[in-house]
Amino acid sequence: MLTLVFSVGAIIAISFAHWIYNWRNPKCDGQLPPGSMGWPLLGETLQFFAPNTTHDIPPFVKKRMEKYGPIFRTSIVGRPVIMSADSDLNYFIFQQEGQLFQSWYPDTFTEIFGRQNVGSLHGFMYKYLKNMVLNLFGPESLKKMLPEVEEAANRNLQRWSCQENVEIKESTARMIFDLTAKKLISYDSEKSPENLRENFVAFIQGLISFPLDVPGTAYHKCLQGRKKAMKMLKNLLQERCENPRKQQTDFFDYVLQELKREDTILTEAIALDLMFVLLFASFETTSLAITLAIKFLTDHPLVLKQLKEEHEAIIRRRQNPESGVTWQEYKSMTFTFQFINETVRLANIVPGIFRKTLRDIKFKGYTIPAGWAVMVCPPAVHLNPSRYTDPLEFNPWRWEGVELHGATRNFMAFGGGMRLCVGTDFTKVQMAVFLHSLVTKYKWKLTRGGQTLRTPGLQFPEGLHIHVTEKNEGNAAAE
Repeated sequence: MLTLVFSVGAIIAISFAHWIYNWRNPKCDGQLPPGSMGWPLLGETLQFFAPNTTHDIPPFVKKRMEKYGPIFRTSIVGRPVIMSADSDLNYFIFQQEGQLFQSWYPDTFTEIFGRQNVGSLHGFMYKYLKNMVLNLFGPESLKKMLPEVEEAANRNLQRWSCQENVEIKESTARMIFDLTAKKLISYDSEKSPENLRENFVAFIQGLISFPLDVPGTAYHKCLQGRKKAMKMLKNLLQERCENPRKQQTDFFDYVLQELKREDTILTEAIALDLMFVLLFASFETTSLAITLAIKFLTDHPLVLKQLKEEHEAIIRRRQNPESGVTWQEYKSMTFTFQFINETVRLANIVPGIFRKTLRDIKFKGYTIPAGWAVMVCPPAVHLNPSRYTDPLEFNPWRWEGVELHGATRNFMAFGGGMRLCVGTDFTKVQMAVFLHSLVTKYKWKLTRGGQTLRTPGLQFPEGLHIHVTEKNEGNAAAE
């Protein structure tokens, strides 16, 4: 009997050791990139999500780059992942979208964004949804939307100037959400009995957190926030179907028209996930970028001086100084675009862009097996000293004379390839117009906060609190 127990124990121990060996040494028809797979199932998930306060390349990535090089393997949330800090591989991945790679996100992300979300769809369906979204966020629509964006900026800045203290991240998020929700679903936060944005706040807090769905965790609150927001959107869809409008007044009306077409490929589930993603994506990343932009302006008076000069010159050239920003004026904001490029380069709001290999891929002597996830790491590209002199220094002048149309090998703040963010122009319009109103009509001073934390997404744990005041007539100085 004792011999049997020892024999069974030995078999279990050998099987366990064999399992661990196979986990740490995945099979590959070629040479895998170097790296560590961490513990079975858990992998290196805890290290990846560990908070840090550095402005440099995330410690998880930097430590492994120094040990293994710019292409290495790891395991996150139970999946083998190739991480790429190599600009050539990143470019190759974006160029081969739909051929060798396809968009992919961990199961935890699809649980949050919905299994029919635009990021998880491919081929014709993705192109179809992308064209739908461009009806709202494309250049022609943005030209018409420009006065609304400026009116929202002016209205909110005026209100903030009457307050002792304004937390910029929360305030700009509310401003952008209200504008976007109005364009998408005619939502008015002041008239609605339900607070739609409250659900997204709960959603955001757990979006990039350890995926543990247990009551009390950030991830659980995130899923609950999604559930409530989706219920509101579904109720709105049902209400619109029962009481259709005679004229198209928002994006939801356009979506409903698509759903009613006999030859439509759109489903209710895809439509609802699309609305959810658009509501989230439109305000969260932009509010983070604006918050960081104000911090940079506060810390760099010479940058603020040149930005003011550009926008004050725009006003001087007008026949009527009180008229609103025109599309031609917006396109002329050369230094403003340099400032935005530098802000989003250092912001690195999106810590990783995921893809999945469709077949075995050979690259620089390594093999990336079919079915493996690949994570493009924008911070490693944006903070590469061989590409950017003094990469941690905020220097908008480094973009002087540089024309950016989409993404490049060394700049991917808005993604890249055929999946370049369709909201890129909307983000730039909002940032540029907000900055125009801010630097020409107001001055401000930092009262507290401004420290950043990455988990690995960008956060302002204490916010960024400022005191805003209107400029006196003829006073061009700003604090």
